[in-house]
Amino acid sequence: MATKAQIAKSNRKPKFSTRKVRRCWRCGRARGYMRDFDLCRICFRELANNAQIPGIKKSSW
Repeated sequence: MATKAQIAKSNRKPKFSTRKVRRCWRCGRARGYMRDFDLCRICFRELANNAQIPGIKKSSW
């Protein structure tokens, strides 16, 4: 989980637009981030397995 300082730093407007750091809104993780859902891969999987994200199903074949 990200510290409060890291989250505050990523919320500030960067000097250059390419320096923007996107973080998961639940845990603050920066890696494995999915823009469509604003979540990291771990939180996405937890919410999807609990059917808390509408329109997402676990695939099996």
